Amino acid sequence: MLKQTQPIALVNARLIDPESNYDGPGSLIVADGVITQVIHSAHLPSGSSDLKVIDCDGHVLAPGLIDLRVKTGEPGAEPKETLKSASLAAAAGGVTSMVVQPDTDPVIDEPAMVDFILRRARDIELVHVYPAGAATKGHNGKKMAEIGLMHDAGAVYFTDVEHPIVNSKTLQRVLSYANGFNALVAHRPKEPWLSEGAVATSGEMASRMGLSGVSALAERIALERDLALVELTGARLLVDQITTHESVSAIKRARARGLEVFASASINHLVFNEYDIGDYRTFYRLDPPLRSENDRLALTDALADGVIDVVVSNHSPAPAEDKRLPFSEATAGAIGLQTLLPALIGLHHDRNIPLIDLLRTVTSNPANLIGLAAGRLSVGAPADLVLVDIDAPFSLREKDILSKSKNSPFENRTLQGKVELTLVDGRIVYQNN
Repeated sequence: MLKQTQPIALVNARLIDPESNYDGPGSLIVADGVITQVIHSAHLPSGSSDLKVIDCDGHVLAPGLIDLRVKTGEPGAEPKETLKSASLAAAAGGVTSMVVQPDTDPVIDEPAMVDFILRRARDIELVHVYPAGAATKGHNGKKMAEIGLMHDAGAVYFTDVEHPIVNSKTLQRVLSYANGFNALVAHRPKEPWLSEGAVATSGEMASRMGLSGVSALAERIALERDLALVELTGARLLVDQITTHESVSAIKRARARGLEVFASASINHLVFNEYDIGDYRTFYRLDPPLRSENDRLALTDALADGVIDVVVSNHSPAPAEDKRLPFSEATAGAIGLQTLLPALIGLHHDRNIPLIDLLRTVTSNPANLIGLAAGRLSVGAPADLVLVDIDAPFSLREKDILSKSKNSPFENRTLQGKVELTLVDGRIVYQNN
């Protein structure tokens, strides 16, 4: 990464630091890529000089977001998304670190592929990019991948992404081996046979639209198996994208038994429900499918209560030719790097969830899960920062989308929370015109 060339003072801000639980007036001084001073005052002490001063005008200054679940098309499907286009979208959305998923072509299932991603990110010099490694070779659920070697090469966790490991013995081996490195395993709770061919959640809406549905209980069935294997192995598990109230209850029970289980949720499942697919709108064709309003409300309650540790964009680019199809034939997924932060801020405004608690799920919590020094406002921490006007409304237009694919369910919706400035290692990588 390029180094910061001039010390910067960001003054007159509302500092929000979930790690220290501080939400109040403040200023920061950053130099040589790190935070050198944290001042709980809107102004600098007298005698400060040789600084580039940025007046934050009372806006929120927080750690840059860490998005644990981002898909790109590089390598193998660059027309969908490249690491550079994803990085540009991330910077515009206040995301300063992103973890790219291993379901590329070739799959990130060996150390050389981990190194490729890290080198490409260094060449781009925008945001931090970290690779997740595949849990099994070719993410086919059969033979365990080279987890130890990929961990040493820089993979931050291990997952087969959309492909559940059906063989319980194989998943047990993955969890046991990863536990030897204290490595994190992420796994989708998806019962494959019940889910096969389904494009929506079973119920009145799916029946009325003639869409193949899957019961929300399919998630719980798979989740209970995974939690039992965690109990057997003692491993650290990130339950990848819970979507139902039943899953929330299962996570609570597992933690009550002392299991080291963490939960993520997609911002899409916190904001949208099954009725948003409306007239077969394929931008809302997601995997997992959108759930009932009762499930969505249960997720937002779990978010407010701290049951959900991490919120992700689940950025999944798909070009127009993959989306302009009948609903059942359209590729599942939506982009989300630019809308993760404003959508979270929308939950703050709509549900009155404290902003510091929402930001914790995209800063200090994911940082602690994968061992990053970022995600906090403390002396010596990386100067990865976002300045956001949480009251500024805007409408996302196609021309504003920096991803190569434009499949955003938030397109033309009014959002609240405009990113004004993004810094990575003390360098300004995005500035709102």
